[in-house]
Amino acid sequence: MNDLSTFPITARWPAQHPDRLQLYSLTTPNGVKISIMLEETGLPYEAHRVAFDRNDQLSPEFLSLNPNNKIPAILDPDGPGGRPLALFESGAILVYLADKTGQLMPAAPAQRYETLQWLMFQMGGIGPMFGQLGFFHKFAGREYEDKRPRDRYVAESKRLLNVLEQRLAGRAWIMGDEYTIADIATFPWVRNLVGFYEAGPLVGFPDEFPQVQRALAAFVARPAVQRGLEIPKR
Repeated sequence: MNDLSTFPITARWPAQHPDRLQLYSLTTPNGVKISIMLEETGLPYEAHRVAFDRNDQLSPEFLSLNPNNKIPAILDPDGPGGRPLALFESGAILVYLADKTGQLMPAAPAQRYETLQWLMFQMGGIGPMFGQLGFFHKFAGREYEDKRPRDRYVAESKRLLNVLEQRLAGRAWIMGDEYTIADIATFPWVRNLVGFYEAGPLVGFPDEFPQVQRALAAFVARPAVQRGLEIPKR
């Protein structure tokens, strides 16, 4: 078994099970992507809470794993070649875990790249735009008298939801009948937009997006998703 004690992050978050993959995260949309993926695949792991209210993400130990000071990040004691692998960025971690387990990623090359395409759609569009809408609608931005920034993100979020709506027409999931990492990346953000951000009425959800509503309901009904949404626990 590889020794994880050489990684500074284990000094702040000791590994009780150093033979398992170590997850450093929070129950945010980006964070739960990985806990859901781990629950779906059944890969043994140990979760550590990175508390933003304590500025854990700015600690030297966390920055040694992710210099971009964002969650999630992982430390896999059994990485490629049997050597430990430290990895950050939720999209990269999803691809790594899909490859490691052989799950939730189509094997055929064309379908694999199409799945990656929709993963990038979430990473480059849905995540940043929904997050900005959340800021201007629910958090400090709501105090701004000028509503043009908020309305810009409302319009862009509606556009992205419409792209997703059209994609899901006649399909159970983003890639069709097969549930993939594209779904795991996307639906936590949709859930957050209409739930935590309380922006459903702003973007016309659910009335204008029945296919997205259907797929979101199917997503949150999955037992692994229900477990992953609560990890790491407070």
